[in-house]
Amino acid sequence: MPKAAKTPAPKSASRPVMWKELTAAELRGLAERGATVILPVASMEQHGPHLPVGVDTILCEGVCKLAAEAVQQELPIVVAPTLWCGMAEHHMEFGGTFTFDIPTYRAVLMAFLKSIGRHGFKKVFIVNGHGGNISALSAFLPDFAVDTGLTIRATTYFELAQPAMPAILEDQERVRHACEGETSLMMALAPDLVRHDKLPEAHGPKNSTARPLGVGLYRSYRSFSESGVVGDARRATKAKGDKLAIACRDALVTVLRDTAAWG
Repeated sequence: MPKAAKTPAPKSASRPVMWKELTAAELRGLAERGATVILPVASMEQHGPHLPVGVDTILCEGVCKLAAEAVQQELPIVVAPTLWCGMAEHHMEFGGTFTFDIPTYRAVLMAFLKSIGRHGFKKVFIVNGHGGNISALSAFLPDFAVDTGLTIRATTYFELAQPAMPAILEDQERVRHACEGETSLMMALAPDLVRHDKLPEAHGPKNSTARPLGVGLYRSYRSFSESGVVGDARRATKAKGDKLAIACRDALVTVLRDTAAWG
């Protein structure tokens, strides 16, 4: 008699990695397993004539989801709801923008972290997707760690992945604003939201502002970019966006897998 064909071993089922898609019981189970919570923090602000105001939120949540899916078979992981408002006063003159002040931003983030901790989670990876949040997050981090008792790590995903970007981008070496980089990422992760008919208008200065060495100053984006763009989105392509998304995912995965980073 012919030998019966072997039944292939079942693949381990993949559950959703997004907090908002899980039940309370499933989340309790993840906490009991020592899951790391990825907390995306972003912004809601103008992104030139060709991109929606939710770019930072869409992209930050998108790359966090990609990273979590990449490691979920080896590490318990969940992506918390994205904090979609951040520090964006410099974009307010264009309209379409929400912004926190410093005390409010700190208080909301602290409330998020304390909620995560009360559910039994111990490790939080804050992943930032907006340049305007960087200084505030750096200043808050010591208080967050001390006041919550959580093991907290923080990064800005496009800065973490920056070493891979010069080989992908033509006109810049890192993410700027509504630029070749962000527009390419949107073409990969949320293509239906890119206004291709507006791309001819989507260009601006190569850098956000020149400033005297060692001197801090505040300037609205409107004072140096009429379009609201820094960089040249006309060079954006989906192929570049696909490569950038992989680079950003892999940079986050490297941190998640690095036991020394969490020691």
